[in-house]
Amino acid sequence: MTNSLGDMQNSKAIIIFGASPAVNHPVGFQHFLKAKERNNAQIIVVDPRYTRTAAKADLYAPIRPGTDIAFMYGMLHIIFENGWEDKKHLEERVYGMDLIREEAKKWTPEVVEDVTGVKAELLMQITRVYAKTKPGSLVWAMGLTQHSVGTGNTRIAPILQLALGNMGVEGGGTNILRGHDNVQGSSDMGCFPDSLPGYYGIAEGVWKYYAKNWGVDYDWLVSQHKSKEMMSKPGFTLSRWWAGVLDGKDGNDAIDNAGTPLKALVCIANGITSTSQQAKVKEGLDGLELLVVVDAFANDAVVLTDKQDDVFLLPAATQFETSGSVVATNRSAQWRYQVVEPLYESKPDQEVLFELAKRLGFYEQYTKAMTLRSGKATFTWPDDATDEIAFIIQSIGYAGRTAARTKKHTDNWHMFDEVSGRGFGPMKNEYYGLPWPCWTEKHPGSPILYNVDRPVMEGGMGFRNRFGMEHNGVSQMAGPSVTVKGSKVKGGHPQITKANIEEVLGITLTEAEKAAMGPSWAMDTSNIIAQKCMEAGVAPYGNARARCIVWEWTALEHQIPLHREPLHSPRTDLAKAYPSFKDRAKHYRVDTKFESLQQSKDFAKEFPVNLITGRIVNMNGAGIENRGSKYLVELTPEMYADLNPDLAANHGIRNGDMIWIHAPEGTKIKVKARFSHSLLPDRIFLPFHWAGHFQGKDLSDRYPEGTKPYSVGESACTVTNYGYDIITQIPETKGGLCRIEKA
Repeated sequence: MTNSLGDMQNSKAIIIFGASPAVNHPVGFQHFLKAKERNNAQIIVVDPRYTRTAAKADLYAPIRPGTDIAFMYGMLHIIFENGWEDKKHLEERVYGMDLIREEAKKWTPEVVEDVTGVKAELLMQITRVYAKTKPGSLVWAMGLTQHSVGTGNTRIAPILQLALGNMGVEGGGTNILRGHDNVQGSSDMGCFPDSLPGYYGIAEGVWKYYAKNWGVDYDWLVSQHKSKEMMSKPGFTLSRWWAGVLDGKDGNDAIDNAGTPLKALVCIANGITSTSQQAKVKEGLDGLELLVVVDAFANDAVVLTDKQDDVFLLPAATQFETSGSVVATNRSAQWRYQVVEPLYESKPDQEVLFELAKRLGFYEQYTKAMTLRSGKATFTWPDDATDEIAFIIQSIGYAGRTAARTKKHTDNWHMFDEVSGRGFGPMKNEYYGLPWPCWTEKHPGSPILYNVDRPVMEGGMGFRNRFGMEHNGVSQMAGPSVTVKGSKVKGGHPQITKANIEEVLGITLTEAEKAAMGPSWAMDTSNIIAQKCMEAGVAPYGNARARCIVWEWTALEHQIPLHREPLHSPRTDLAKAYPSFKDRAKHYRVDTKFESLQQSKDFAKEFPVNLITGRIVNMNGAGIENRGSKYLVELTPEMYADLNPDLAANHGIRNGDMIWIHAPEGTKIKVKARFSHSLLPDRIFLPFHWAGHFQGKDLSDRYPEGTKPYSVGESACTVTNYGYDIITQIPETKGGLCRIEKA
């Protein structure tokens, strides 16, 4: 999220793709509504379903699922045709827009209408309003990401904003709405199979950096892995961990896991029943030798599996029984104070992990960094862990976000402006929650990324220099007139390293400073590079151009985002015209199908209905917590499917009937039909918060005594289709097909 929810009040136009903040972020949605009150902001919603957010919109486009890239190219076509792009911004701060311009020429309003289902006239109206009303904010959530082209979607959206000059400005930016209070924090902490905390990769140099700062021997760290080669290989993703158990047998995708399947799973506070392809999840659970679930509730995973032995459910403490920092969707932190001591036998997550580390024989190494710099005999949790994070994670600017400073912000939350985030009184010259990058303990945090109109010590910066100094003979540095306000260095400049800091900043270092300094700003735990940069008014990561092309990905896809039909498309003609990617071997250790599956048959003949999944306001995630509340369950007592009355009539279905929903993978669920005019007749909607039933079978008797939720039902993810993003492997839950029939 480049800006913040509060900054949304500065917007004059807000376009929302695949998100419904009125339902999923009802508190945050107030900022959208205040933008309407303050600025008469135009709200535009592009979504396959008429949502509660769309009900507040000025313009609504009922897009066909999986066609967002085509829609945004259509907008760019109209923008370039009319000269509405920000030419100065493109000339000085952007690279590669010429290739985007060429692709956009193909996407006339008529072509876009055929592909997306959105009328040409409506596309032109939306584009005119959004392009001519500045500043504009672009918002998205999982409706944009959960596709086989999810990465392409999240590339074309910022490109649209770059074309209009909406990046690095108040009221603009690309603003991604996270689903839970610490999703951003878990991302920052490296909860991915291909990175360490702070988005550092898993190359040898990074492992050595962490080994040094963890206070452990690098060779010892290597010895904890199967091999040095596997140490730098991405692991399995949450989406397809089960493939590691199934090991390519019985027609399942082949794996590359050093010759062995996965045998044990420790699932900590994760609702894997909200993961796509539940039948495969069940197979994976059934095939494990050991399953450990750590949760505050009877996680539905222990109900889904047929496995009876070596299944352990450990009671975990809730957020009210623990303390520590959490990071919100806008990159800002707040301290969560413990309300009560852990109840009954429950333990905080860290205690479970500490005990596991002790039994595996590396507890000392696991906790060493928390006392390494203080010299204390023992650590204080979670303060020392928070300070360890601040010390090591230079890559995104965590250095200034210590435990003491974060607590001070939370204790004085009332001393900050809700729109700008600026503090006053004792919190003057700081932004609430110290949104990263927060370069030093004197830096205020950065509420708006890439804003060159603010000094660095007020959160200003250019675009990051990540992709070299030049490409095809073209400089990747920002233009000479793009200087961060008050910066000693005029125009664009590279990221700051030990080798170039004196030349770029025009300073002379002492020998002691040189000796203490790390090789670059991202690996300088002395923080000298950041401090010298602050004195010069320079962002340590450089001042470069934003690029629209990804030249490193040529083996996987074209350099620019392209529309590709979902793997299960209702338009077989378009699937042939816009085929998916070539199949990818060893994709996070699993061979993954794309084009071969998409082109294997005409799925639309047997499965003609678009399948849409999403949240409802009184539930969250897998729903096990919410369905344990009789008050929340009273609002939606059972699992259901929303469908248009015309679609229902074609199948002899009446409102309230039980129906079967069938998926291309051979799975099915039985749910209640609920008539709704929020959907066109070619699509249905399923909330993804239920579990406890599986393909028509009630599994309620499997819940431990006294733990059954007030509501159980089929999981929508039993019928979500096979399909995964080409880069991240996020599942394609928003672009599948199904067939319906009366039960």
